[in-house]
Amino acid sequence: MMVTGASRFFGGNVVARLAADPAVERVIAVDAKQPSRELLRRTGRAEFVRADIRNPLIRKVIDGNQVDTVVHPAALSRPPSGGGRAAMKDMNVLGAMQLFAVCRKASSVRRVVVRSSSAVYGCSAKDPVKFSEEMSARTPPRGWFARDMIEVEGFVRGLARRRPDISAAILRFPPIVGPQLAKRGVQYFRSPITPTILGRDPRMQLLHEEDGIAALVHGAMTAPGGTFNVAGDGAMALSQAIRRAGRVELPVPYAVFRTVGRTVMGPVMREFTAEQIDYFHFGCGLDTTRMRTDLGFQPRWTTVQAFDDFIGGAALRPVIDPAWIDAAENKLLGLLGAGTGAHQ
Repeated sequence: MMVTGASRFFGGNVVARLAADPAVERVIAVDAKQPSRELLRRTGRAEFVRADIRNPLIRKVIDGNQVDTVVHPAALSRPPSGGGRAAMKDMNVLGAMQLFAVCRKASSVRRVVVRSSSAVYGCSAKDPVKFSEEMSARTPPRGWFARDMIEVEGFVRGLARRRPDISAAILRFPPIVGPQLAKRGVQYFRSPITPTILGRDPRMQLLHEEDGIAALVHGAMTAPGGTFNVAGDGAMALSQAIRRAGRVELPVPYAVFRTVGRTVMGPVMREFTAEQIDYFHFGCGLDTTRMRTDLGFQPRWTTVQAFDDFIGGAALRPVIDPAWIDAAENKLLGLLGAGTGAHQ
C-alpha cells in the first residue's frame, strides 16, 4: 500500500495504523517533506520515500514497489505558508491529476481511496436537509478548497471509467474535529464572545478525527468503488455548539460577519476560508446510508460526542457554565408549564 501526504496529520496517522496491521504486507509512505521524528517513530515498519506526487517520477515508486492500493488523503484546505492560491491549486489539483494518471497506467494498482470534503455540496439557502452522494451543489461553491475537490473528484471518476478493474473510492468528510486538531480549529470558540449570523442557526454535522483516520484505513482494506459521505450520527445547531463550549453568542448581520467581523474579531475569524463562512451561514447535512450499507463503516463518535471531545482537547475555560444554562432553561420551561396549567 502507498499513502500520500505522510508528513501531515491524516497521511501520517493512516500510515501508522496500516503499519501496525500484520495483515498489510508493506506500507510505502510518500511525501515531498520529511515527517517529524515523532511521526516517523510512530509509523513503525513503514518505508518512507521522499517524493513529490506532482513529479512523473512518482511512477517509479508505484511500479518499483508493485503498489496495489493508493490512499490519497493529502489535500490543502488553505494556501500553504509562504504560498498563495497558485501553490494550493498546484498541490491539490495538479498533484492529484499526476498521481491518478500514474495509477491508470500501473497494472498493479487495484484500489484508490481519496479523501474529499462535503464542501463540494456548497452551502446555500436552497440546500436539502441532507445531501446524498448523487446530489450536487445547488449554488456553485465559491471557496478555493471546494472547487479543488470538485476537480479532484472528477479525476477519480475518470480513472474509474478508464480502469474499471480499479476500485476508486471517494470519501467525503464534513468538518473534522478532535483533541489533536483542537489548536487548528478552535479559534472560533476561543473568544468569550462568539459571533454568529443574525437570524441563522445552521445545523452542523461533524466527524471525529479518529473516525476520519479509521474510515481511510477501512477504505484502504475493503472500499468498493464509488462516493461515500462519512460523518458522525446526528447533528447539532451552532447555538447548541456555542452553549456546550461555554461561550456567549453575538448575532450580527451577515454583511458584518463576512467583512467587518473578520477584522474586529482578530484571530477568531481572520483565517476563515470562504467554505467556513458559508458553513456558519447555512450548515450542511449528509445522508450516510451508503457509508453503512456499501462501505461498511460506522463512526464511533456522534456529532455531539466529537464536538465535546474537541472542546475538551482545546482546554477551554467556559465563560458561562453550560450546566447552569441547562438548569436555567429547565427552570424556565417548568415555570412556563406551570403558568400554562394555571390557565387551563
